[in-house]
Amino acid sequence: MGAGTQPVASGPEGAAEHLRIVVVDDHPVFRMGMTALLGSLPGLAVVAEAQSMESALTAARVWQPDVVVMDLHLGDRAPSGVAATRELLRIRPDTSVLVVTMLDDDDSVFAAMRAGARGYLLKGASPTEVERAVRAVANGEVILGPAVASRAVAHLTGRAPAGGPAPLPGLTAREHEVLDLVARGLDNLAISRRLTLSPKTVRNHLSNILAKLQAASRAEAIVRAREAGLGDD
Repeated sequence: MGAGTQPVASGPEGAAEHLRIVVVDDHPVFRMGMTALLGSLPGLAVVAEAQSMESALTAARVWQPDVVVMDLHLGDRAPSGVAATRELLRIRPDTSVLVVTMLDDDDSVFAAMRAGARGYLLKGASPTEVERAVRAVANGEVILGPAVASRAVAHLTGRAPAGGPAPLPGLTAREHEVLDLVARGLDNLAISRRLTLSPKTVRNHLSNILAKLQAASRAEAIVRAREAGLGDD
């Protein structure tokens, strides 16, 4: 086994008759909690834990899991869970990846799904939601948590989330968020930290916003945003 990979004696004997699960998370308390939860459910067997991309790939090769529960943040300097998902599915295309993470921004959701993840939950999901999602992705279904699904629909339709200001024509939900923070006076670096995006991604969003609004400057975009009700506390 590779460094950081821990075999887990979870679930009843005869785990071959159960769904084999590997839990990947760099936070030991969450990893242990997820392992305990899944190991207590009928028909599920957690066969290994991993804390990094390297150990996750080792576990996938050794245990050939049906489902990998994957966090997207695997350490500040480590490859992300998105990269781990992509590489894991390259070597184990029959495995289903369920992302369980704190990151709820559109970029993380769509990056994970493009990498091949079949499900995406936030870490506040209930045990029932986690169980349902694990069984669903193992069955070949695609599942998103309620909050993530709402954001995904808003992103695809270009509508602001429920309860928000009226959307500006053509802007995605993420672009509305960026423009709202611009209108509040935040600079690009502050926006990137607030939304857990790279500064380059924020610049790209802002460039798209200016083009869609046909605004000549950031100041003009702020005026348009405030007229649409964005930027208010």
